[in-house]
Amino acid sequence: MIKDQISKPSETQTILKVEDVSKQYRLGEVGTGTISHDLNRWWHKVRGKEDPFLKIGDVNDRSSMGGSDYVWALKDINFEVNKGEVLGIIGKNGAGKSTLLKILSKVTSPTTGTIKFNGRIASLLEVGTGFHPELTGRENIFLNGAILGMTKKEIKSKISEIVAFSGCQRYVDTPVKRYSSGMTVRLAFAVAAFLEPDILIIDEVLAVGDAEFQKKALGKMQDISRGEGRTVLFVSHNMAAVKSLCNRGIVIENGKIVFNAPIDNAISYYLKGNSAVINSKQFGAKYSNAVFALHEISLKNAGMSVLDPIDESLPIELLTNIDIHDAEPHRYIVTYHLYNEIGEAMFSFTNAQSDAALASGNNRLCCVFPADFFQSGQYFLSLFIVKDKREAVFVENDIVSFIVVDGSRDVGVYMGREPGYVKPQFKWQNLR
Repeated sequence: MIKDQISKPSETQTILKVEDVSKQYRLGEVGTGTISHDLNRWWHKVRGKEDPFLKIGDVNDRSSMGGSDYVWALKDINFEVNKGEVLGIIGKNGAGKSTLLKILSKVTSPTTGTIKFNGRIASLLEVGTGFHPELTGRENIFLNGAILGMTKKEIKSKISEIVAFSGCQRYVDTPVKRYSSGMTVRLAFAVAAFLEPDILIIDEVLAVGDAEFQKKALGKMQDISRGEGRTVLFVSHNMAAVKSLCNRGIVIENGKIVFNAPIDNAISYYLKGNSAVINSKQFGAKYSNAVFALHEISLKNAGMSVLDPIDESLPIELLTNIDIHDAEPHRYIVTYHLYNEIGEAMFSFTNAQSDAALASGNNRLCCVFPADFFQSGQYFLSLFIVKDKREAVFVENDIVSFIVVDGSRDVGVYMGREPGYVKPQFKWQNLR
């Protein structure tokens, strides 16, 4: 159930409150259920009893088969958003992010729970949402403004800014059906941003725009939240954009909120995945086949334990414990890709151009990063086992994460860092 107002706003005004929201769908070709199910639900409602189908249903895990015709796309969602806050909603594909935004935007209703909010909501859920293809860009601006509750006078006062920001001046009097997807997103975003909604909801649509427009749109969203005090809910798989824009994040897994924290912590949790172990990871039978058996990947300072914090001012050892079963072990190499805490690729490295070739049986590869190579922060390694330098026989992204701390500060406490992620040691000379 959606309620239009929050009663008695607090000193830090809560502009959006989601309480015990769940959404259930029926799987298969019939999305709303069978006639017998509908009658059963109606009969329970008439008698004042609970919907019997709320007691069944599988969790929202797209990777596994369930035993029920019903699935909970969302289950028991609770959170609050304050006025002027920018909330990032992150999670894997199919986690329930878009379903949540559709409920908040009133595109669909929750199966259970309530949503309370103050003010107007504008949303960008997918390319061209709310645009009529036969109307011109200008006509769609007025149509969307009216839907948001704006008067014609208010829309007229903003239309020149909207058109200029979208960059679609030449086509504003052309039917939208002739626009490219990028032009449609530009105009839709400009309408949503400049018609001054109290809550702006954006679901990944900026990925359609070009790099120049994405930068422009992110700048506008920062102005909306920080300068104008309005609220933004932002869903994206681009962690760099999420980090630059949002101040808080919630992580959704299988239809449930599993983490709610400041945005840096939320991104680190999301990128770390289900692994609770940082700096070291043990592997079982799942990581063994006819070619190899992976036992352990760990990182630590030289002479230290994996349980100790990794100090950036000391050399760092990466240990890979792996068995090779093949009679020609020289055909295989180990390659790592290193990513920073917002998912950006830093570099790749391999044992191929070293003296540490793989041998039959057990191998304990040790790769050493020099002291003062990393800035403090969290990093993620993806592992590739490559055959004949061209065929990847094993790939796993984010197989292990590790945290580097600044040893000159309180060891074990993340205190921020200088700009960038690595600290190259260049040779300096004074040639006077």
